[in-house]
Amino acid sequence: MESQVNWLTLTDLGRRFGLSAVSCGRMLSTAGMRDDDGLPSDVALDGGYAYRRPDQNANRSVLWHEERCTELLQSLGLHAIDEQQLVSQWADLLSALDEGSPSISASAEQMAEDMPKHLVAAVNARLQLLGCGFQVSQFKTVAQGSSGSRTAAT
Repeated sequence: MESQVNWLTLTDLGRRFGLSAVSCGRMLSTAGMRDDDGLPSDVALDGGYAYRRPDQNANRSVLWHEERCTELLQSLGLHAIDEQQLVSQWADLLSALDEGSPSISASAEQMAEDMPKHLVAAVNARLQLLGCGFQVSQFKTVAQGSSGSRTAAT
């Protein structure tokens, strides 16, 4: 008897690997699972990697097979990570970028744009624990005066 199949949105599939939906979509495109318009390819549909619900608009109608896509992404070198590890990694990265280095051209604000939105609150809490003045905001970039605290939009 086959176990229950879990279908995920691109956002949820990406979260398993610490990727944004856009980055996850690019990986699936690289693997031939999406066409130039970002829709599932015939290979993905015929192979059971993707399912298009007919009653939704184009972007929200696609679901991805959790097990098959996880195996595919792992074959491309990605590793699924737990959320706490992901929060720690993002906080450590943003804190280091906020400190700055002449050899790094990306800013914390730029990197925060790629962070999955569901992690913002946890990453901000971790940044505070690290004593970092940088904070990520889902809404806008703000420079705060005397406290030295800055935020970046995601």
